[in-house]
Amino acid sequence: MDHNAADFPTNWGRWGGSDQLGTINLITAEARARGASQVRTGVSVSLARKTPTAPLMGGPMAGLRADTTGVQTIMSFTGAPPLAMAELMLITTHHPEVTHLDALSHMVVDGQVYPGIPRSESSGPAGVTHGAADVFADGIVTRGVLLDLAPGGKLPDGHAVTAGDLEAAETRVGVEVTSGDALVVRAGWDRVPDHGRALPGMTSGAVRWMHERGIAVYAGDIGDASPPLPGDFPGALHRLGLGRLGLVLVDGARSEELVPVCEEHGRYTFLFAAAVPRILGTTGLPVNPLAVF
Repeated sequence: MDHNAADFPTNWGRWGGSDQLGTINLITAEARARGASQVRTGVSVSLARKTPTAPLMGGPMAGLRADTTGVQTIMSFTGAPPLAMAELMLITTHHPEVTHLDALSHMVVDGQVYPGIPRSESSGPAGVTHGAADVFADGIVTRGVLLDLAPGGKLPDGHAVTAGDLEAAETRVGVEVTSGDALVVRAGWDRVPDHGRALPGMTSGAVRWMHERGIAVYAGDIGDASPPLPGDFPGALHRLGLGRLGLVLVDGARSEELVPVCEEHGRYTFLFAAAVPRILGTTGLPVNPLAVF
């Protein structure tokens, strides 16, 4: 296992000193065409959670707890008499109830964000100026691959997911993850109802495997283990994957509905498509990834 970040591979400088796309650079025209070729029936499945809302009167800090929703709203009415309804929404972007895309500015490594920009130069009081989530607003389109780590069940509490686990999942369904792919992982866990239990997570070895395979996007129902895995680099997926590799992460993805569709179609590959709202200067944004068959 990689205990020291200095011993881990890095993509800093690989695509230039001011790169803001990270591993999305691996999605070549060929990779996009490979993804498009997966569309044969037009069936589409959302990989996002259904996020409940709560009244904003509950207080803006309520959304910071893992056992509460990440979206609070208050209704408003326009016109006299009211002719339309609208709402004000407060979204805690990195809340476990909210499926979101982590911007490359989200993780700070030794005072810098990917690919080596000082934190003081990457963000300020008005928001993120380098590595913001809106750089992905044009959309991420590539082939997606589902690796189910616990078919028909769930991984044990606190399970350390290794490269061997990922390769075993490939073998079970006869697919190989290749450069530019989006990796969708199912472990059978849900961070919200399972809050307080030992959450399984990716080891540094698994993150290294993703780097060696050229994974462009990671979207899973698990990410980093909580509490951290004993004897391994803590928070490997975020601190090493996102921070050092620029690996684009979709946190809080949900793949339960994807499994039966893959089984029905007899394949675990599909077109992966995702885009974020064009809201500027954020460390992450809600996202609704789609698997299209």
